[in-house]
Amino acid sequence: METINLSKKQFVIYMAVAFGLAWILEMIASVFSNNGNQIVFTVIVMITMFMPFLGVLVARIPLKGMGWVPHLKGKLRYVFFALWMPALLSILGGVLFFVIFPDTFDSEFMTLRGLLEEAGALEQFEAKGITMPMYLLITSIQAVTVAPFMNMFVALGEEVGWRGALYPYLKKKLGVTKGRIVGGTIWGAWHWPIMILAGYEYGKEYIGAPVLGPIVFCVATIMMGILFDYVYEKTETIWLPSLMHGATNAFTIFAYLVKPDYSNMAILGPAYIGIISMIPMIVMAVIICVKKKRD
Repeated sequence: METINLSKKQFVIYMAVAFGLAWILEMIASVFSNNGNQIVFTVIVMITMFMPFLGVLVARIPLKGMGWVPHLKGKLRYVFFALWMPALLSILGGVLFFVIFPDTFDSEFMTLRGLLEEAGALEQFEAKGITMPMYLLITSIQAVTVAPFMNMFVALGEEVGWRGALYPYLKKKLGVTKGRIVGGTIWGAWHWPIMILAGYEYGKEYIGAPVLGPIVFCVATIMMGILFDYVYEKTETIWLPSLMHGATNAFTIFAYLVKPDYSNMAILGPAYIGIISMIPMIVMAVIICVKKKRD
């Protein structure tokens, strides 16, 4: 993989476009979300994910050195790492949360039923004889097989900007570990308008709202960024962190397994971005950093 050298001017232009346009779009998306128009909200969010890519293009940062043609001979283990590690860490984190807070587990799937009913899909599933456990099993299988590859193409819009341009620049300036920490913080802050205005990720009534969520989410993006960048360094292709990003976005099953009465505990878990449920991911990220330092 070729070294991508950004000038200070390119970095400033990149950040202005990646952040400026994204924050404007996030504020617009939040208006639609608060008005109950989730379809338009989702579309705008998907468009927002390509703003880092656009920032790279506007700043004229070379795309050539980002590894567009995969050379994975002898590196297939990293493909499986990218594909399945997010699910494994999510499962470990979710189980840890429910071990600590067993009363929050929604054994009757009321949260999931409510979401499906709101989407107009519950009656269709019941008519076909699909129970909630069956639905969770089907979506879980999809989340570790097909969905990551589908999500990969959308996640690419971010990964070209973050892992392809931002992280190499910061790692060169600050060193690998510090660069990844700063890069992860920037990545997390990129989500702040939509989190604060629309309740993205944690909702609006979680413990410590609205201040704690953006801070905790930055911790999550720092850890995810370390894992994604590790895969990028090992495979030297932008497709693998995009796949891992897509796999992370795909495995969200635990977010639907909490009783509605405990929705304010989202900041703690059981989704992987909660304080407790991200512990396995933190451990993995620390192991990667220690190993990198020894190398």
